[in-house]
Amino acid sequence: MCLSIPSKVVKISEDQTMCTVDTMGVQRDASLMMMGDDDVKVGDYVLLHIGFVMNRIDEEEALASIDTYKEILELMDEEERRQTILEDDNCPDRGTA
Repeated sequence: MCLSIPSKVVKISEDQTMCTVDTMGVQRDASLMMMGDDDVKVGDYVLLHIGFVMNRIDEEEALASIDTYKEILELMDEEERRQTILEDDNCPDRGTA
């Protein structure tokens, strides 16, 4: 099962094809090509999958999810924590056999 940690959009490129998101303090670039025009704005919370913003989510729901992730992360050591946050949107395709 893949889980995506809600990420906050902190910057959108001029051509609106890319954005920078903050995932619990880790920033990365993500593509907006799967979203419609003006669907995502700075300050929105989004879910990513393999580097693409897949959908925008409600801020209250995002913050509740982040709180849950923080509880889980507290049980991990520092390296496990960092890897989990860095790799949260890079779920391998497990549908092939």
